[in-house]
Amino acid sequence: MSRRTLIAGNWKMNGLSGALGYFDAVAPVAAQAAADILVCPPATLLYPVARACEGTRIRVGAQDCHAHQSGAHTGDLSASMLRDAGASHVIVGHSERRADHGESDRNVQAKAAAAIAAGLVPVICVGETLAERESGEAIDVVARQLAGSLPDNSATVDLVIAYEPVWAIGTGLVASPADVADMHAAIRERLPNPATTCILYGGSVKPANAAELLSLADVDGALVGGASLDAADFSAIIRAAGS
Repeated sequence: MSRRTLIAGNWKMNGLSGALGYFDAVAPVAAQAAADILVCPPATLLYPVARACEGTRIRVGAQDCHAHQSGAHTGDLSASMLRDAGASHVIVGHSERRADHGESDRNVQAKAAAAIAAGLVPVICVGETLAERESGEAIDVVARQLAGSLPDNSATVDLVIAYEPVWAIGTGLVASPADVADMHAAIRERLPNPATTCILYGGSVKPANAAELLSLADVDGALVGGASLDAADFSAIIRAAGS
């Protein structure tokens, strides 16, 4: 099975019900794209976005899940709930979750396993801080995160890895093409199923740099943050992936 390009938009804590018109603009672009398209809205919009995307090539993902499928976990959502609401994917281990909520590799691994058990594709995020990059530890840090975050059955299931250098998320900074290619190659050689696992780059991906990033070796797509909130910008990034 060959890898397909994936362009994923992470809306983070943005979006109200009035934003659903966004998909009227993006759906025709997605229909012509060579890539698979995924949009991850906030949990409040998951069900209406899934309904809005019915009959289109846009798939819908969630931004996090709990490691348990049910129970006394006030305010949390299980992977099975997300699938029931229309999700096909779920982001786990995003650096903002790791930093803001203290999530460890073990937490991320458990969430990824729960997602797989519920029939979702986990998008497992890894990435280094600026201090770790400047000290020459970037690949070692990401390798440790990857090893600690992959579920035990990762060689036999569908999953996605997203490399997001923490210092490039929402800052306007982008890792150099050489650094991106080196990191993606390092990630690929450490994957249980390297030939078929999709590796995304994330970190200030925009229409102006998308084509160059997507052309790099071992870059199978993009996890887009702020630019995914604008239908025109996200459409331009989709077009950069080819048609």
